[in-house]
Amino acid sequence: MAAELITGRGSPSRAAQMQRSTSESRVHVRMDLDGTGSSQISTTVPFYDHMLTALAKHSLIDLTVEAQGDTHIDVHHTVEDTAIVIGEVLRTALGDKRGIRRFGHASVPLDEALAEATVDVSGRPYLVHTGEPEGQQYHLIGGHFTGSMTRHVFEAITYHSGICLHMRVLSGRDPHHIVEAQFKAFARALRAAVESDPRTDEIPSTKGAL
Repeated sequence: MAAELITGRGSPSRAAQMQRSTSESRVHVRMDLDGTGSSQISTTVPFYDHMLTALAKHSLIDLTVEAQGDTHIDVHHTVEDTAIVIGEVLRTALGDKRGIRRFGHASVPLDEALAEATVDVSGRPYLVHTGEPEGQQYHLIGGHFTGSMTRHVFEAITYHSGICLHMRVLSGRDPHHIVEAQFKAFARALRAAVESDPRTDEIPSTKGAL
């Protein structure tokens, strides 16, 4: 099933939802770009729930995620498939991207960790992900979430939403902090990029399309 806009009254809706089912996972995501950061997250992966809650809170995007999968094998499928659906729903909610700021940037500290995210809602998916300390990819955070999944999440979101994301970890020691700083930096940069620009209602591109 493709993502679909959720119609509303008054101004055009920037809310969308999608249900995706495979032999490995079942995922439902609902998103409102003009929200307040409220969230209802249940992926059966506790640390991932924590990260997606932070993503909603700091982006001011209302987000509902319900996911189940073959976590008795590994959390990989559930985590990645959820990110795929989030990306698809984000792309649909953005519509033709008319009147958005398009670009966003944020640096977010979490104690000793510091992450920097830059977003371009370009229509061209691209991810640059650098700076995680060697060994971060092997850490099992919260007993379920492997550090390598952080990049997988951002890859899936960027590819399926059609955004460009540059994510840099500038410092960090604690694996939990390193991941959380990245999600919060992404949230803040995304918030700036998708918010309405009061000075224009045009598509922010010289090509006339994004």
